[in-house]
Amino acid sequence: MLKALNKLVVAGPAGALDTLYVPAVGAVQGVAVICHPNPLQGGTHGNKVVQTAARALSQMGYACYLPNLRGVGDSAGQHDYGVGEVDDVIAVAGHARAEHGDVPLVLAGFSFGGFVAARTHARIEADKLLLMGVAVGKYPIETPAVPADALVIHGEEDEVIPLSDVFNWARPQALPVVVLPGAGHFFHGRLIQLAALIKRCW
Repeated sequence: MLKALNKLVVAGPAGALDTLYVPAVGAVQGVAVICHPNPLQGGTHGNKVVQTAARALSQMGYACYLPNLRGVGDSAGQHDYGVGEVDDVIAVAGHARAEHGDVPLVLAGFSFGGFVAARTHARIEADKLLLMGVAVGKYPIETPAVPADALVIHGEEDEVIPLSDVFNWARPQALPVVVLPGAGHFFHGRLIQLAALIKRCW
């Protein structure tokens, strides 16, 4: 999907992390680490939702890093159900800032990747959090980990993570949820609209 990308290896706590790099369009305004969905169901950094978010953020001036988390693709280690993966994301964020300086950091993720991004946000300082089709109900997302200004985007007809579950999770936090009418979990046929939403909301 993305034409302007490069493969690189980032040193992670469990070994090398196979990572895609999407350069910022124009001057670098910040860096973004975007996490893929559940690898036990085929999720990798090649996922279309992940790459759509990278394209949108790169057009906004963010240098984007899309790691295959531990045990995925050519990345070392074993899948750790979102625990060790947080350390992987922290390592990639550290690499990104070493490359680009102390610039704003976006943590983002789709489905399982949203769970990982939210847990990472609880561990390190980040300027923005983007959760797409976030896997609430599947994984425990601690509510303090999600700031009030997080951008949560969900499909109205998500067949994997019901919208009602997302509202039940968001309601006690008074956390806004942006709903894409008619969209399913993978945003099939709605990726252009998803990209536009990310750019419009930020």
